[in-house]
Amino acid sequence: MEYSVNDTNGILPRTRIPLWLNREGLRLEAYNEVIMQGMPTPHAEGCCSASKGAFTRSAGYSESTPGDNLLELGLKPSHDNKNLPVAPGPNTQHNDILLPGGEFLMGDGFNEGYASDGETPVHPVRLGAFRIDATAVTNEMFAGFIKDTGYRTEAEQYGSSAVFHLLAKAPKDHIIGAAAGAPWWLNVKGADWAHPAGRSSDWKEIPDHPVVHVTHHDALAYCAWAGRRLPTEAEWEFAARGGLHDKRYAWGDDLTPDGQHRCNIWQGKFPTSNSQDDGYVGTAPVRSFPANGYGLYEMAGNVWEWCADWFLPKYYRNSPKDNPQGPSIGAGRVMRGGSYLCHDSYCNRYRVAARTSNTPDSSSGNCGFRTVALTS
Repeated sequence: MEYSVNDTNGILPRTRIPLWLNREGLRLEAYNEVIMQGMPTPHAEGCCSASKGAFTRSAGYSESTPGDNLLELGLKPSHDNKNLPVAPGPNTQHNDILLPGGEFLMGDGFNEGYASDGETPVHPVRLGAFRIDATAVTNEMFAGFIKDTGYRTEAEQYGSSAVFHLLAKAPKDHIIGAAAGAPWWLNVKGADWAHPAGRSSDWKEIPDHPVVHVTHHDALAYCAWAGRRLPTEAEWEFAARGGLHDKRYAWGDDLTPDGQHRCNIWQGKFPTSNSQDDGYVGTAPVRSFPANGYGLYEMAGNVWEWCADWFLPKYYRNSPKDNPQGPSIGAGRVMRGGSYLCHDSYCNRYRVAARTSNTPDSSSGNCGFRTVALTS
């Protein structure tokens, strides 16, 4: 029997799951029964990407590290995203948009963010010109990287990754556990970039969807191969604003102007019922929604996108004006844009100023990335 929402009308069957540990071996709460009735009230953090620290290493986990993967490719391990070497061999084609750079006001001018996210103070930033992907990196693009290099993502090394419960497609015995405090996140054995919903799914069914289950380390490895880099957080927000000033979203201040959905986020009662008013429960193909003023697609919703910067909530207080690169330390790496799980009632991080983070080794079914050219 497959563990699929289609078999249960949106309600997962009762199943016994074992106690599980995080990567450091700390004991976490065991969920003996995963059922939607009686789920805890969703909170902002639990609706973002699940942390790898919430999940156990599955059978078949390899002790190799992202650095090992890079060394096998003839690359120098690097986690600061600066001066990444380019692997020999063909680079994939990226549909770049040249942005002129310039000065803009970065941060939340509406006082709508979470204090712990550090979206304020609003501060001026000045950037040079840069070229950024029109869309997130797709499954098809990432498959080219894997085919050319033989790289194994961290989810493949760990043996599992986080899948939203309504999307899981895997045998019952592949459901390892659920995240403490956020049981809508399931730790699914065999879930990875090539099997985004579990072993009974395949990326070839959705080649034009953004790749997911990629860690920050995986994104850096792809960039090294493609001869590109991740955007800085400042570049990402400048790009997301699309030339607009002092606006809430990438298209203006109204979430659904003229009743039209402009992004893939949650509609309905989270986490049990999604009305799919925007057409999707999980990821949508890239270019499903109108581009912003710069010609960039899905800068809000669909999937979170990794940025180069470390995440530090206090950074905006002393951020340099010219081409800020982020702090030298942080609790995780910045993620931007929100995902298909965001909803205004608990997580409005699909605003252009919204920011959050996750540990660099974390992967989930709602986080991907887009890239920037090394030269403009």
